[in-house]
Amino acid sequence: MPLILLPTPRHLEFLPGALRLDESLTIVLPQAQAQELFGAVRQLQARAMSAVSCHWPITASPAALPQRAPHILLLVDPGMGDRECYELRIAADGVTLRGASPAGVFYGLQTLGQILRQSREELPCLMIQDHPDFPARGVMLDISRDKVPSMQTLLDLVDLLASWKINQIQLYMEHTFAYSQHREVWATASPMTAQEVLQLDAYCRERFIELVPNQNSFGHMERWLNHPRYKPLAEAPDGSDTPWNFRWEGPFSLCPTDPKSLDLLAGLYDELLPNFTSGLFNVGCDETFDIGQGRSKASCESQGKHRVYLDFLKKLHGLVQQRGRKMMFWGDIILHQPELIAELPKDLIAMEWGYEASHPFDRDGSLFAQAGAAFYVCPGTSSWCSIAGRTDNCIANLKSAAASGLKHGATGYLNTDWGDYGHLQYLPISYLGFAAGAAYSWCLETSADLPMAQALNIHAFDDDAGVMGQLAMDLGNVYRQLPLISNASGLFRILCKHKTGQDMADITQDHLDAASAAVDAAMKSLGKASMRRPDAALILNELRNAAVMLHHACARGRWLLDPASVDPLTLRADILSIVGEHDRLWLARNRVGGLAESRARLTKLVSEYTPGT
Repeated sequence: MPLILLPTPRHLEFLPGALRLDESLTIVLPQAQAQELFGAVRQLQARAMSAVSCHWPITASPAALPQRAPHILLLVDPGMGDRECYELRIAADGVTLRGASPAGVFYGLQTLGQILRQSREELPCLMIQDHPDFPARGVMLDISRDKVPSMQTLLDLVDLLASWKINQIQLYMEHTFAYSQHREVWATASPMTAQEVLQLDAYCRERFIELVPNQNSFGHMERWLNHPRYKPLAEAPDGSDTPWNFRWEGPFSLCPTDPKSLDLLAGLYDELLPNFTSGLFNVGCDETFDIGQGRSKASCESQGKHRVYLDFLKKLHGLVQQRGRKMMFWGDIILHQPELIAELPKDLIAMEWGYEASHPFDRDGSLFAQAGAAFYVCPGTSSWCSIAGRTDNCIANLKSAAASGLKHGATGYLNTDWGDYGHLQYLPISYLGFAAGAAYSWCLETSADLPMAQALNIHAFDDDAGVMGQLAMDLGNVYRQLPLISNASGLFRILCKHKTGQDMADITQDHLDAASAAVDAAMKSLGKASMRRPDAALILNELRNAAVMLHHACARGRWLLDPASVDPLTLRADILSIVGEHDRLWLARNRVGGLAESRARLTKLVSEYTPGT
């Protein structure tokens, strides 16, 4: 069977012969970088024991090797070029792995580990030369709506992402850092503490990942502004109109013309940033739809609301620069008046985000490039507001971002994983998006046609039966059985909206029957899975409850179309069972904070299904 590597290397050439795997192999570290690479080599040593029951000793002294003994020799050669490039040669008498830096050696070790995972008694002789397309290849996790992962979940995910050569992680925060002077904001959220951030930062650095602080600082501040102490800082304390044809009740954004907004943020930055070693800082500033509808209305009318936005952005830049960091910000608002892009401070990084297959990364990337602004492309896993994902949209969105980013000189690729409206998707639903984003951001040319189901079987689910990858992809394509909508699946909308019928437009009984049949077809192979992951049983239960939620959405849709066709008491019992399992599965990977809000998205249906209420 051919090797399936994630990401696919830029150049791979098979050579005659094979290297026999036995106890005689020794791993030789470069002496100057021995401590920096020791953890990665220990992982390779453990994988060898798991895959071929061989213990390979580790040394930093080549002189200790017997003459002509087979070896795995690691070398750092700064003259190779790109600091993350590596060259891996497997010959009949040993392995030589050369990297331009310790990071390059680390990535070569990940590739060697993936080859070992697919080997038995010998490794094929080959030569790999590899380097990345994007200097920064990141994943952003939403830990504010509503899941805050446990530390073990975060550490395990860091290991998985590092094995796919991801080198940046951001944790999107609104109210989920334990600021010492702002307890009322995070009291029920089970937030990240400073000690936990320090621990995670160190863990990431050992795996050549940069943990970048991410604190939204303008819009999406309702978790703060709903409290009496902070409400006076709001732009529109009593609500505002949105671009999405509904009214937002309550405050949303900070008032950009109130100096006290900056005072609040300066205090937050002073407490948050010292816990990170990264020189970057993402201040958010997306979707500030309420600006000009409240306290800044006069300024917006006289100057233009995008000018007011830009002025506030520049003030944030001053705060960030004073604290020795480079500022990142979401680029959606400035694109509404692209002539202002040229006025951005030159050391900013704009984050060009969009989550549909059709998102205009090419158009928007060209605007940032023409203005000389540094930018990342920021697609997403398409997991949120879906229950089971949106496979085809996910892959198309991730590929489009990579292609446009390369075309226009983006310096980074940040794959986002959001949790809007209750974070009802379970973590394994996002594995497809994480894996595809890692592959396309490392080398789009060679990874574009990666057999993703097989890659997921081997490198995500560790499934010897080879069924989990296709199952996850098929379950993620159930959304296609209903009319397509933006940034969500039709079944999610049916499940999570009140009984209004507003989300049933163009949906028929045939659509719902087809979706239900597609769920059954996707799940039929679940019992055949043979995962070697320690959380295998948990993954099976997570996918089962996701499937049950999809089936319930189909039944609810039938009921909304024809109330006489479905017994509402059956729906009531069904949703209560789903909620109980959702609680249990949530707590297996995440902290309790946020669970009540997520659960409420489902329990609100109970009253709808109860006659007489």
